[in-house]
Amino acid sequence: MDSPQQSDRLIGVTAGRDKEEHSAAVEDKGQTSADFSRIYSTDLLPAPGGEEMTGEFLKELVNILLAYISKSSQRSSKVLDFHHPHQLKEGLECFTLDLPDKPEPLEQLLVDCRDTLKYGVCTGHPRFLNQLSSGLDVVGLAGEWLTSAANTNMFTYEVSPVFVLMEEFLLRKMQSIVGWSDDVGDGIFCPGGTISNLYSVLLARYHFYPEVKTMGMGVLPQLALFTSEQSHYSVKKSAAVLGMGSKNVFMVKCDDSGKMIPSELESCIVAADKKGLVPFYVNATAGTTVYGAFDPLDAIADICQRHTLWMHVDAAWGGGLLMSDRHKMKLRGIERAWSVTWNPHKMMGVPLQCSVILVKKRGLLQECNDFGAEYLFQTDKIYDVSYDTGDKSFQCGRHVDVFKLWLMWKAKGSEGFGAQVNKCLENAEYLYDQLQRRTHFELVLKNKPEHSNVCFWYIPPSLRSLPPGPDRDARLHQVAPRIKGRMMEKGSVMIGYQPLGDKVNFFRCVFSNPATQQEDVDFLLEEIARLADDL
Repeated sequence: MDSPQQSDRLIGVTAGRDKEEHSAAVEDKGQTSADFSRIYSTDLLPAPGGEEMTGEFLKELVNILLAYISKSSQRSSKVLDFHHPHQLKEGLECFTLDLPDKPEPLEQLLVDCRDTLKYGVCTGHPRFLNQLSSGLDVVGLAGEWLTSAANTNMFTYEVSPVFVLMEEFLLRKMQSIVGWSDDVGDGIFCPGGTISNLYSVLLARYHFYPEVKTMGMGVLPQLALFTSEQSHYSVKKSAAVLGMGSKNVFMVKCDDSGKMIPSELESCIVAADKKGLVPFYVNATAGTTVYGAFDPLDAIADICQRHTLWMHVDAAWGGGLLMSDRHKMKLRGIERAWSVTWNPHKMMGVPLQCSVILVKKRGLLQECNDFGAEYLFQTDKIYDVSYDTGDKSFQCGRHVDVFKLWLMWKAKGSEGFGAQVNKCLENAEYLYDQLQRRTHFELVLKNKPEHSNVCFWYIPPSLRSLPPGPDRDARLHQVAPRIKGRMMEKGSVMIGYQPLGDKVNFFRCVFSNPATQQEDVDFLLEEIARLADDL
């Protein structure tokens, strides 16, 4: 394999810019350099005799990707090379978003691939701490490449025999980890946690009111849903998309740590009933987006059981903790849920996108969504057509998201995923400890983090003598956005910020990248102080 330095020299380049260096590098290796300035996509497979040129083109592309992967792991490199939208739209050097009428040679396409990576964000960088999904797993990347090469669809066994069976095995594995017995459970891979949560509301409504599938909302009472005030916005969005109305979602109060208060849930159910609404669905969150809080699942399950409500657990962010013997107790009670959202593309580090909806009642997905299109789901095929899973989904075409997770599970084993989760939470504890020790930083939550979310303020020099109050809050509210802007312009590190309730803008650092080390945590705090020195 080429070294990073060689890979950098071997990537496709514009004529007259790096062409001489590229040719010299190829000659040093004793290879023949393809002149991509005269080669077009029509010269590649399936063109007759296109094997050799296809190989040369893909090798050049792999060299670009290898250089990018290598650079992403180097702390001396930037997390991003920031440009404002108007700069990218107007074009930079030889990079332009305009689309031509006539085909361009492969040389330009290779340049475009390189520049697309150059001007993007390196989410695999050890100092990218901005989102709940980060990191760059090489085995997962290999799985995504193979998936794209196969270019198949998950709707029938006849076109995806291996992937369909992989999905069945993985769903059963995840159901077992949740705590469900072998004789129950179903599920499907989805395009993200929002869609998984949408499935949960759809299935809950169908379970109680199956006539809605054919007769529509007109035959139903006005339904009420319940979720915590710190839950993901997708619950409200699901109610809007499914015609139940976002105003019929009751936002249940949370305690100071961000957990739903069970007595408040009970009060909301009673209040909805008095308004003439019909409660039917409760969403509990295992790992809230901002604080990383875990709702008290057992207490919520007791309430749902007493009122005969569908209990869903949104464990998109927190589900990965089920892989850790040290932390899985934080999801105690999840086995009592009727459905669960779990996103392996978050804490487990699987490349985007990889989300599942797990459903306790087997067959409900099929009943709710099937329409038996005869051009896909013929009943007289030569194999067991129960493996044609397309009618379990409200999609038709469905991307293969299972293989990269399956391959990573083979590479790491359950123990490897557990160790990865433990390391991320250890980084969060280290940041929490450092924030307590360093001056001019203030924790938003005084308690030790439950998940890998750590929320804090930085107090710049101009605010340190101000007493608490509205004036200080108004000025502090502007600090995090200004520091974040400087981070992006410098490209040194990225973390998120947001306000929440009565709390002004604060930083939220999340750890899901296995490459992040304690030295990156130290750098983050020192960089914030440097960037805010004149504020």
